[in-house]
Amino acid sequence: MLKAGILNPAINSLLSRVRHTNTLVIADRGFPYWPTIETIDISLVDDIPQVIDVLIAIKANFAIGRVFAAQEFLDLNTPSTCGTLTRLLAGIPIEYESHNALKKRVPSAIGLIRTGDTTQYSNLILESA
Repeated sequence: MLKAGILNPAINSLLSRVRHTNTLVIADRGFPYWPTIETIDISLVDDIPQVIDVLIAIKANFAIGRVFAAQEFLDLNTPSTCGTLTRLLAGIPIEYESHNALKKRVPSAIGLIRTGDTTQYSNLILESA
């Protein structure tokens, strides 16, 4: 039995299949559904869990080479919210692009983890190192 780290067996399975330069999406509650991509829905209620919670949990054992995020995240959220993401990803390049451009990257992802996050445009695409 696992004593620490990611306890969700579906997320563990998904993470173990990500290889060098593969991508993984962590999405908010309103992110579109792609029937061709494995989706693990861990949403419970509004903001539980949040994208940041999943990022923190995954980051401990996931080699992140770079992150893609929506420019709209920076434009529509508070400096505090944006700063939290920047601090969590210190030393990891973040490429901000339009939300539409970000969504075009999704079909090539290994999988998608859907959260209950209501933070505007909080979706992230993690590229493994």
